[in-house]
Amino acid sequence: MRLAFLGTPDFAVPTLAALIEAGHEIACVYSQPPAPRGRGQALHPSPIQAFAESRGLPVRTPISMKVSEEAAAFAALRLDAAVVVAFGQILTEEILQAARFGCYNLHGSLLPRWRGAAPIQRAIMAGDAVTGVQVMRMTAGLDEGPVLASFTSRIDALDTAGSLHDRLAPAGAALMVQAMDQVANGVAQPLPQPEEGALYARKIKPAETRIRWDRPATRTDRQIRGLSPFPGAWFLAPSERGPVRVKALLSRAEEGSGEPGVMLDDAMLIACGEGAVRILRAQREGRAPQDADAFLRGFPLRQGQRLD
Repeated sequence: MRLAFLGTPDFAVPTLAALIEAGHEIACVYSQPPAPRGRGQALHPSPIQAFAESRGLPVRTPISMKVSEEAAAFAALRLDAAVVVAFGQILTEEILQAARFGCYNLHGSLLPRWRGAAPIQRAIMAGDAVTGVQVMRMTAGLDEGPVLASFTSRIDALDTAGSLHDRLAPAGAALMVQAMDQVANGVAQPLPQPEEGALYARKIKPAETRIRWDRPATRTDRQIRGLSPFPGAWFLAPSERGPVRVKALLSRAEEGSGEPGVMLDDAMLIACGEGAVRILRAQREGRAPQDADAFLRGFPLRQGQRLD
């Protein structure tokens, strides 16, 4: 089929690559505009823009797809279908209806649970046992369209948003190729989402990233793993030069009791409101991530010390 692809982050790259490999014609790739990054705040293309340009594909990076000129240019592509993976913009009804067979979204949850912007993070933070990825035909409602194909995955005790992302992205790519084959052959059978069980995965706010040790260990562990590797749950650790900001990137809830925020041993077991959390991987501000033993060799934290 003749397709447009709309996506922005790393999560979308395997799907675009798989559609190319499957022989679909990619008429145009849409992505969010280049964004400033790093200390110099130089503009960098999104992962999708960089990948598409490396394959010689035409790329557009509109600030908004709602502009009439963009909608007209999209319609002029004369598409069979459009594929959307974490694009980052709301599409108008005009865009959704422009392609002959419609627009299809790859979403990182089992709908209707975790509609919205941060489904992978929210599933871990909520303590879900399973999640998945689905292909949905897009409608005007946010992630409310009928579902064509699904892949289910367990969420294990040491899964982070990063590890789950890396498992779902290639699975979703294969799922989208399967769904596009069904659409092309006229055998797709989209099923309406259940009316019960809808939850919304709102964007992660900065206020959610700071660790509060007075909360139960299970909740703190899920916060750490759900926000890893980005943006990262963090705390302040004492040092001779004053408090140092530390990101906790992997953890495990364990038994233990003490005043919340106090180190219960020399191996990063920290008392919480209920139980304790052992940090297995951490990152000091301005440093690379390290496993706990390597982190502690360069920045020792001792039993009895208090973390802010």
